Amino acid sequence: MLRQTHFAYNTPLGHLTLSSNGEAITGLAFGAVELDGEEAPTLLTNRAANELQEYFAGKRQAFTVPLSVSGSAFQESVWHAIARIPYGQTRSYSDIAASAGSPGAYRACGMAANANPIPIFIPCHRVIGANGKLVGYAGGMDIKEFLLNLERDYA
Repeated sequence: MLRQTHFAYNTPLGHLTLSSNGEAITGLAFGAVELDGEEAPTLLTNRAANELQEYFAGKRQAFTVPLSVSGSAFQESVWHAIARIPYGQTRSYSDIAASAGSPGAYRACGMAANANPIPIFIPCHRVIGANGKLVGYAGGMDIKEFLLNLERDYA
């Protein structure tokens, strides 16, 4: 039986709370928040936090910790499409809709991106409006801009 845990780590964005089922990272929340399971760091959440610190320092462009997401088939197809956006690049919601096999469903893609349980690892900050402008981000526009600028600086 998998053991759900969570733990908050200090980062350049403030606290980020990571959750794990013991085999994969299952969530990332902005702030120090209570999530399902016991509040305890694990080898896996520590490894994920270290990878995040390397990312913030410009020393990591791809994450290697195992991830596990659970959503509708459509949400999962959108999250997989978002995960394929290369470091330092952006795609529009309509690009993601097409990549997820649902051309024209860009608003639904926006809703799926907003429901992304593991932001940063699944880089929904790389999704922008068709006009090239920054639009919506569950962590807030300041964080989205910070992440995109960080990647531009180190790409």
